[in-house]
Amino acid sequence: MEWEDLARDLSQQTDTKIVLLVMDGVGGLPADGRSELEAASKPNLDALARTGVCGLADPVLMGITPGSGPAHLALFGYDPLKYQLGRGILEALGSGVEVGRNDLVARGNFATVKDGLVADRRAGRIPTEENVRVCGRLNAGLPKREGLEVRVFPGKEHRFVARFTAEGLADALSDADPQKEGKAPVPTTPLRPEAAKASAVVNRFLEDVAGVLADEPKANAALLRGFSKFPSIPTMQALFKLRPAAVANYPMYKGLAKLLGMEVLDAGGDTADLFDALERNWDKHDFFYVHYKKTDSTGEDGKFEAKVAAIEALDPFIPRLLALKPDVLVVTSDHSTPAALKGHSWHPNPFLLVSPTAGSDDVAAFAERACAKGMLGRFRSISAMPLMLAHALKLQKYGA
Repeated sequence: MEWEDLARDLSQQTDTKIVLLVMDGVGGLPADGRSELEAASKPNLDALARTGVCGLADPVLMGITPGSGPAHLALFGYDPLKYQLGRGILEALGSGVEVGRNDLVARGNFATVKDGLVADRRAGRIPTEENVRVCGRLNAGLPKREGLEVRVFPGKEHRFVARFTAEGLADALSDADPQKEGKAPVPTTPLRPEAAKASAVVNRFLEDVAGVLADEPKANAALLRGFSKFPSIPTMQALFKLRPAAVANYPMYKGLAKLLGMEVLDAGGDTADLFDALERNWDKHDFFYVHYKKTDSTGEDGKFEAKVAAIEALDPFIPRLLALKPDVLVVTSDHSTPAALKGHSWHPNPFLLVSPTAGSDDVAAFAERACAKGMLGRFRSISAMPLMLAHALKLQKYGA
């Protein structure tokens, strides 16, 4: 019997409430002997660590560097090796883009290309209003081709969604993104024969973008990844009998939440807005996913001190969360984003669980090396959901 079957059989509705606070990319590596979490002044998070039980969670498997999609899927109780979701569909749904049967979608970055090389994969993180202007220019200027419709939809900062509508577009495509600066842009290639048409369509689009935006000072090229069609996946209501809600600012995380059946709450754009939305909707749901992005973006930019500051900026909001008296509170990350690596990494995530039924261990701080000494040990992130459900008394006994 697989975990999904077990979850359907054992899950039960109760009045207890769960909060999963995801500090995106919070795990790091030492600089001058201390990681970002160890360097941060975070009295409230450290007090939580002394109250609950801690451990380290591997998003997929030990040694595997995950994308945000599979890392989050695991936290929500879905096997990321079974459900392989393209980032495009998550970004699209989170941006409110309609995705139909003949649609192929991808997550896009506007980028800066100079002398044939990618100088900046994020076009200097152009402001969102600049992104809107550039997308409008593309939608007006891209060549029209019979049997094909292409539209781009602006996201936050440099991010956008590309939607290709035509018959016979398969999503088995490699990313059109070199993933590193200083390299030449790369075309997409078909990973299966049936994706040859889609590959040709996408590569022609990339050429068209470069032509239309040739005079843009920053956003003069596009990088695409996470090509995807609309997937089939069970909802959290069906698997876990939850009434789940998501509190997030960024489209990709909203998209995944929608796909799994969560109600996406209006959360504004600031950290305080996340907790305002949580408080306003507290009586309507029994599972809340709260996503904090700044710890990830600062890590991706390689800014150690800025990531420390992002951790410290969240800490004062912990008392507001505790005032709601959740029956289960988990603080963790989807993946680690060490500033030293300027990207996602394979390192396990610090994990903290607080509940009246959990007890406590001897961990005195919320950080990587401290959590490694916790009662929960090292485990796969997919075990987070049964742990949360169990401590919320939402799982019945298995077997006689």
